[in-house]
Amino acid sequence: MNTKNLAYVRPEMIAPAPAPLSTRSASGWIRINLLATPKDAALTILAVALLVWLLPGMINWLFVQAAWFGTDRSFCTTAVQGGIKPNGWSGACWAFVGDRFQQFMFGRYPLDERWRPVLVAILFIALLVPILMPKLPRKGLNALLLFVGLPIVAFFLLHGGAFGLQKVETPLWGGLMVTLILSFVGIAVSLPVGILLALGRRSTMPVIRVICVTFIEVIRGVPLITVLFMANVMLPLFLPTGWTIDNFLRALVGVAIFASAYMAEVVRGGLQAIPKGQFEGADSLGLSYWQKIRLIIMPQALKLVIPGIVNTFIGLFKDTSLVSIIGMFDLLGIVQLNFTDTTWISPVTPITGLIFAGFIFWLFCFGMSRYSAFMERHLDTNLKR
Repeated sequence: MNTKNLAYVRPEMIAPAPAPLSTRSASGWIRINLLATPKDAALTILAVALLVWLLPGMINWLFVQAAWFGTDRSFCTTAVQGGIKPNGWSGACWAFVGDRFQQFMFGRYPLDERWRPVLVAILFIALLVPILMPKLPRKGLNALLLFVGLPIVAFFLLHGGAFGLQKVETPLWGGLMVTLILSFVGIAVSLPVGILLALGRRSTMPVIRVICVTFIEVIRGVPLITVLFMANVMLPLFLPTGWTIDNFLRALVGVAIFASAYMAEVVRGGLQAIPKGQFEGADSLGLSYWQKIRLIIMPQALKLVIPGIVNTFIGLFKDTSLVSIIGMFDLLGIVQLNFTDTTWISPVTPITGLIFAGFIFWLFCFGMSRYSAFMERHLDTNLKR
């Protein structure tokens, strides 16, 4: 037997390797995510140094020297600690936000009737939370109540004029209430209309395709301000003589049209990512066009473009602030309107109000982003070995 051919045989067992470093502990997470390489360590040290330099001053201005309570600007002239500052003003004037909080939420909606938008908000949350939870049953009924029943109930509650409710004209609406209504209607309308436009753009029927392409390209080629102006000025021209349309409804139509065009392109991207074999497989099963789209194609396409859809929703939520140009005051508009109030006018009032409005916008946008990430993980069908 030739022992030269056995030279590769290991005469002893391999020594046990050390256990992999744990990433579940705080130190393990820091080691893996922040200090993995010299470059990562340098960037981490730089970021920490920047935070140490910025955070103390920000915390001091936002919280420590802030004026939390008061009825006018005089309460914001002294700091909580250290006496009067050289410029005579304290840090953030949260007393201004507290005093005007209800106006920021409801605009000029009558005080005695504000239980109505509060009730609508409670109904909205009660219907929205179950539809966001994947494991709960009866999603069809829930969606019908949320997207059909709630708008009807909300209209009679908010506008009034029926069932013994005082009529509240839409020019009195404002604040976060207007922002949420515009966003909800824009989201609820843009997704189904965007799907139809995307399908129409891929249609083999030339007339349908030309109409959809023209609509999408024209709307995407102009800013939202232009669309709102057109909805505000031109929409009444299409109505019969003597008819009129509410300014708020014009804003709703403009926002929904604008969002639908962008949503159509997001959905079309998902449709183009579906392999041709999926279409052919659906055809081989004898499914009709709409059965194929509803059961096979669209579920896959929408799953692929969840980030794009949510990104469009977030952009729409922030763009609602542009309705102030047509006389509607959303959250940002009503905050800016109060900057000229002589009771609260001061150097720290505008920045405080803008920080508050920015935080509210961030809170909603961050919530949508986190739910999008949750749905991506929930719908992920890739098997990870």
